[in-house]
Amino acid sequence: MSEHEKRLVVAITGASGAVYAVRFLRQAVRYYDEIYVTMSRNAAAVLLTEMDIRMSEPPVGSDLTGFDAPQIRFCRPGDFFTPPASGSFRHAGMVIIPCSMGTAGRIANGISDDLTTRAADVCLKEGRKLILVARETPLNLIHLRNLTQLSEAGATILPAVPAFYTKPQTIEDLVDTVVARVLQNLGVPQDVMVEWQTGEPT
Repeated sequence: MSEHEKRLVVAITGASGAVYAVRFLRQAVRYYDEIYVTMSRNAAAVLLTEMDIRMSEPPVGSDLTGFDAPQIRFCRPGDFFTPPASGSFRHAGMVIIPCSMGTAGRIANGISDDLTTRAADVCLKEGRKLILVARETPLNLIHLRNLTQLSEAGATILPAVPAFYTKPQTIEDLVDTVVARVLQNLGVPQDVMVEWQTGEPT
C-alpha cells in the first residue's frame, strides 16, 4: 500500500444499525494507519440507544472499538477545514456506515451541508471509492432514484443485508457478513468471512 492508501474516511449517520459501524471499525483498524471518522448529530444518540455506547467528549477511538485505537481521528461534523473535506487529501476511500436515506439523498443531489456529504462529494468528483452501507426498508421511489443516481455517479451501494450461508450463530456473526463485504470492496484481504464453498477468506 502507498501512504495515501493507508488512510480511510468513515462516516456514521443516525440510521439504525450502529452495530455495523462498530464492527467495521474494529476490523478497519487492522488495515489502515489513519481512519478519519465523522458522525452526524444523531449518530451518537443511536449508538447510545442501540448499543449503550456513550461517546466521550472529545470522542476517542476506544469509545467505538472497545480497545485502544490511535488510528481513529474524529472530525467534527461541521468542520470543512479537516482533511477529508479537500480533494487534495488522498485516501483509499470512504465508507458511510450505516447510511441513512437522508444522507444518501443529499449526496445524490450535490448538497454538501456537513462533513459527511462534503467528503462524499469529494470522493465522487475525484473518482475515489465511495461505499454507502444503506440501511432502510422498504425503499420508496425517491430512495431508489437517489441510490441509482449515486451508483451512476460512481458510488458503490452496499445495503446492510447479512448473508446466511456462513450459518451465523449470533447477531455479530450476521453483521460481520456485511463488514466482510465492505472490506472486500475496499480491496482489503479480509479474514472475517470465508468465500462461498471454498473455505478461504473472501
